[in-house]
Amino acid sequence: MSQRAFVGLGGNVDDARATLRSGLSALAALPQTRLLAASRLYRTAPVGGIEQADFCNAVAALETALGAAELLQALFAIERAHGRDRQREQRWGPRTLDLDLLLYGDEVIEVEGLIVPHPRMAERRFVLEPLLEIAPQIQIPGIGPAADALMRLP
Repeated sequence: MSQRAFVGLGGNVDDARATLRSGLSALAALPQTRLLAASRLYRTAPVGGIEQADFCNAVAALETALGAAELLQALFAIERAHGRDRQREQRWGPRTLDLDLLLYGDEVIEVEGLIVPHPRMAERRFVLEPLLEIAPQIQIPGIGPAADALMRLP
């Protein structure tokens, strides 16, 4: 049985636009997975107080037969293939490619290493705007319409 999943993409090292495009291609190539839609690329200011270059962000919609944990591991593998080393990087610092599992169907998942919906997605314009571009009516489980969450942001 397949699920519709949404993945946030971001990066700000080297040619971030090219890296995100490559990341989207890698998502489309995942086994038992189909890329349904991808937002345009957004340029956004970094979050977290660390001085660094602006980010390039996007959101992709997937249809996948992979389980949520299996999909998350596949996302980590794509990050590693694009030069990301989560063990060595600074939290909220520069990164080549960041892939976040934002939504997995309408499931709420809280297990070690995996929280869905992504715990901060409703607080981040750089997630909500591209998400709403490709899924204008999307609901965030436990929160409500993503459009309402966006309207609540400063």
